[in-house]
Amino acid sequence: MTIAAPTRPRGGLTAFWAVTFGWTFAFWLLAIALGGSATSSPTAVPYLLGGFGPVIGAIVLRVRRSRRREPVPAHAVRTRLGVRLLWALPMLALASVTVLAGALLAEFLGGPVLSLTEGRDLVATVGGPVPFFVSMLIAGPLAEEPGWRGTAYPRLLASLSRLQAGLLLGAAWAVWHLPLFFIDGTLQAEFGLVSWSGLLFTLSVFPMALLTGYAYELAGVTSSIAVHLGVNMTMALLTVKSPITQVFVLAVQVIVAIALLARQRRLRPARVDLHPVVADSSLQVSPTRG
Repeated sequence: MTIAAPTRPRGGLTAFWAVTFGWTFAFWLLAIALGGSATSSPTAVPYLLGGFGPVIGAIVLRVRRSRRREPVPAHAVRTRLGVRLLWALPMLALASVTVLAGALLAEFLGGPVLSLTEGRDLVATVGGPVPFFVSMLIAGPLAEEPGWRGTAYPRLLASLSRLQAGLLLGAAWAVWHLPLFFIDGTLQAEFGLVSWSGLLFTLSVFPMALLTGYAYELAGVTSSIAVHLGVNMTMALLTVKSPITQVFVLAVQVIVAIALLARQRRLRPARVDLHPVVADSSLQVSPTRG
């Protein structure tokens, strides 16, 4: 008879938080101490490196799990080539539409008029459409999603509902962004921490966490990267900085996130296993024969 050794439902989360926040805050606090702009040397180096905290946390946990021969978390979604991967494109489009719809509603109700002028200038500044796309893909989606969604989210789902896991991860994500408000040259510093724009940016992280979580369960990290990219890129191209526009984008994303979560719950309820077990060959009791 083999006795199964219990494993912690959120095994590895403490290490992930420690590595992610430790890496990011170390570099971003250095950037703050150096002063200067995030777009110029020497501040640009620690600023850019700090953004990779979540993916470094994911790598550390993956290596640790491999060395310990631990099982893949029950709620982890593997990204495979094929039909599932094709969901990334419609999710990217949906993410962009949430921003566009919010901006159009704001304009219709008397807010700032939509304009691509500043967006075109931004694209030209970074060297054209291809460098713009690559920079938007790396700075944020690729640097963060393997950690937030690919590593932390499935572990949180072991003992929390989708809504609870998304909101908890959103809170961690919001705290993770805080140092950016003190680094010159970042969008967050332009907003200011104590301002309506700063508050709305922080609140916007929560529906984003729900949307990317939905995308992850649908088609893995590739899909959550697509949502993150779609929102960031559309926000940058439309230059969404007005609090009025931010409010409507936030409202649209909250409505879409709630609708998707309701649909997800109806079609595929989350499995909650509070006491997962794995066989431990070192704990064995020989059966007695009578």
